[in-house]
Amino acid sequence: MIQGNTPVVILKDGTKRDSGRLATKNNIAAASAIAEAVRSTLGPKGMDKMLVDSMGDVVITNDGVTILKEIEIEHPAAKMIVEVAKTQDSECGDGTTTAVIFAGELLKNAEELIDRGVHATAIANGYRMGSNEAMKQLKKMGRIVRRNETAVLKAIAKTSMTGKSSEANGEFLAGLTVKAVRAIAEGRGKKTVVERKNIKIQKKQGGHIGDTELIEGIILDKEPVHNNMPRSVSSPRIALVDAPFEIKKTEIESKIQITDPTQIQAFLSQEEESIKKMVETVIETEANVLICQKGIDDLAQHFLAKAGITAIRRAKKSDMEALAKATGGRVVSNIESLSKNDLGIAGLVETRKIGNDEMTFVTECNDPKSVSILIRGGTEHVIDEIDRNLEDAIGVVSSVIEDGQVVTGGGAIEIEIALKIRKFAPRIGGREQMAIESFADAIEIVPKTLAENAGLDVIDTLMGLRKAHTKKGKNTHAGLDVRSGKVMNMKTKNVVEPLRVKIQAISSATEVSNMILRIDDIIASKQPEQSAAPDMPPGGMGGMGGF
Repeated sequence: MIQGNTPVVILKDGTKRDSGRLATKNNIAAASAIAEAVRSTLGPKGMDKMLVDSMGDVVITNDGVTILKEIEIEHPAAKMIVEVAKTQDSECGDGTTTAVIFAGELLKNAEELIDRGVHATAIANGYRMGSNEAMKQLKKMGRIVRRNETAVLKAIAKTSMTGKSSEANGEFLAGLTVKAVRAIAEGRGKKTVVERKNIKIQKKQGGHIGDTELIEGIILDKEPVHNNMPRSVSSPRIALVDAPFEIKKTEIESKIQITDPTQIQAFLSQEEESIKKMVETVIETEANVLICQKGIDDLAQHFLAKAGITAIRRAKKSDMEALAKATGGRVVSNIESLSKNDLGIAGLVETRKIGNDEMTFVTECNDPKSVSILIRGGTEHVIDEIDRNLEDAIGVVSSVIEDGQVVTGGGAIEIEIALKIRKFAPRIGGREQMAIESFADAIEIVPKTLAENAGLDVIDTLMGLRKAHTKKGKNTHAGLDVRSGKVMNMKTKNVVEPLRVKIQAISSATEVSNMILRIDDIIASKQPEQSAAPDMPPGGMGGMGGF
């Protein structure tokens, strides 16, 4: 800034500033790059990405949120798009790629409107109106699904796995998912609540995907602490203790002075008596399995083994909470207060060798509110991808059990909403009408991308879908069957998705697009210079890739 002949410096030296049209274009370009990065992964014929970090670790996936979490992103607008994927994942468990490519398409269409002289505020207003209308239409089109409709719930799980590594075993894994989610669903008043964290997933390399199993209870990656303890206990009574079976250290620094050899024996006897008393407290409750969150002293192990009690130490806090939900027991923090009423019950506790490791299975629990899935597979990369696929399937089935509503997949719902929004746009008029029409075009990115990834002609596919939705005797469930390349009834083909996934994707994408569009000034401070480590190239370690 110059006042008279004297320049007035406002920003610190080295600060970079982009403003006006340049700022908007840079932001849109960054967001579009993120959308393009995951676009090819969408649909049954979507491809995978291999991500290699600076340490050489490899991740192979087509899960949108995993890809975006793994790559290193610099641009602030691109980071905002990544947040959309994270929100979608935490709220619904699926639909991350859809949300990201929709946000990218909204911004791309907005850039064309800006070039035609439409103000960014008018575009944002139009997008907001289009989003509200889309929500209204979505809720009208939602179909009620009850918790006992197993076939529909399995179809939802299978749809989420389509095009992923788990697809070949989709029927089997979908069945496991539905059973697991139903087991942990709880009624709270008039609502059904599903806490996804109550499904514990354990991964063990070996066998094949078909060896994956659902355990109606909990799997602990531990084994009994003593060789003489029973490896299998029928009808176990389980004590859950969050306290060490060890002699406590004093809070303050202390010194014991021994002047007589007999005092040593007395001191050791006192320690032994204290530990024996702890074990006797467990024995008095008639517990025959002890699971401890803290350590178990060698002497305590001896006494427990002698009493025929199977003990496991250093269990994770999350496992202790899951065990309490599965067995109906209570985690006790004070050993002295342990009673029969605190014990959990199950059908069987046994130690099995899985691969090269010993694992303890707490199974046959009565109405467990926490269950486990043990994933098996030939390689670590396969197991990790099956884990991600199951997380998605658990998310969508949970959403449907909680909300009780689904919509048709295969691009059918997007085409129908786009047609409805185009009819709605002329009622608004003005420049907002142009934005609303662009919003409708952006929604069609899903069927467009499905066709593109399947190697089909995008224009012919869109025309065919629109025709099916508008002709006499129209079919609102007409979507794209990418395997045959034909427009088919997705409802009869059981291609269904949770209503929540679509609502969240449209809502999040619209909000972030509007926020990015309203930015007309980017002021970036100079980054502090970091000295590179010896033998390291400039720019540090790099990463998965930069955007």
